[in-house]
Amino acid sequence: MTETPVIRVLIVDDDPLLRAGLMMMLKGAEDLRVVGEAGDGRAVPGLIERHSPDVILMDIRMPNLDGLTTTELVRSQPGAPEIVILTTFDADEHVLRALRAGAAGFVLKDTPPAEIVEAVRRVASGQPVLSPVVTRRLMKRVAASGQDQRKARADERLGLLNDREREIAVAVGEGKSNAEISATLFLSVPTVKTHVSRILSKLDLNNRVQIALLVHDAGLLDDAR
Repeated sequence: MTETPVIRVLIVDDDPLLRAGLMMMLKGAEDLRVVGEAGDGRAVPGLIERHSPDVILMDIRMPNLDGLTTTELVRSQPGAPEIVILTTFDADEHVLRALRAGAAGFVLKDTPPAEIVEAVRRVASGQPVLSPVVTRRLMKRVAASGQDQRKARADERLGLLNDREREIAVAVGEGKSNAEISATLFLSVPTVKTHVSRILSKLDLNNRVQIALLVHDAGLLDDAR
């Protein structure tokens, strides 16, 4: 019988009570193990080096080095752990900045325990924890300043893709899974996975959330609806 791989989790939040609550919550799942905790982003690089976490639960607002800056620093490194942003609000420019930096999604701090556990499992397996509906709401709630510049940059980057890759990028932006893209475009699932990997490589992106944001910036989701 094959043992289920253990997912190593690092908790980063300046509230010790919240950290304790998250630790108790995650310890209830046999496939999760909390390997460290920190109340400030400054401690994160050392903890990553020491414990090699698979997933970091990261608070946005912390003293000294906040979760946004920490996320940008961590995700800029090769082989970085996945990051789930912890927040008390569901639509804010800070969350959007974290997603652009490579966070795999976010959960509200009052999310039911079972959903937080499932979010950790999802990002550990390479899946985002952010629905396309929430992505679009985030984009709409954030001020439109710099929108034209973002569109121009997104158009330029997406110009690196061939027609098939662009088609798949739009499908990712619509929130479709590999299986759904496979059925829609009449491709095998392994072929879709290969295309997604090539898109990430060509555009120098970390994950599917960043593909979705880029496609949104280019206005292609509006075109697709």
